This record gives sequence, C-alpha cells and structure tokens, in this order.
Amino acid sequence: MPRYQIEYRHTARLHVQKLTKRQQVTLADAVERHLTWEPLVETRNRKPLEDSELGGWELRIGDLRAYYDVFQEQRIVRVLTVGVKVRDLV
Repeated sequence: MPRYQIEYRHTARLHVQKLTKRQQVTLADAVERHLTWEPLVETRNRKPLEDSELGGWELRIGDLRAYYDVFQEQRIVRVLTVGVKVRDLV
C-alpha cells in the first residue's frame, strides 16, 4: 500500500509557527506517524468529525489537535488547522 503525502494548508502552517518548538516537533512526529499510512482508520487518537467546519478528521496528540481531510485517489492528507485544546474554560 503506498503512503499518503502530507500537505499543510497555509493557515495550518501559520498556526504551527505559533506553537512552541517542542509542540511543533511533537505535532510533526505524530502527523507523520499516524497519518502517513492509514489516515482513515479510526483509533482512540484519531476520529472522524460530523458536520465540522474544521475538517473531516481530528488527530489528538495530548493537548494538541490537528484537523485534516483525506483525498484517497491522490493519496494526500491535507492538514487544515492545528491548535491547542484549552480545558476548563467557560
């Protein structure tokens, strides 16, 4: 099975730049590890989203989130946006 190519949308790149270096490395490693081969397989850290403007899928890496779409025919995973989940905000 051929691997998927990972692409970052321009806005996702801008979001990544705002992360700390440690978060950037953690995110890049997780995206490579989890989305290169089977990005459409649901796991405890990866799930499809219903009716979301953020993308079709969510990858959770601790407090980091990456939202992405998959284009199967072209074998491309496009990371649309990334961010940090902030807990307990009202």
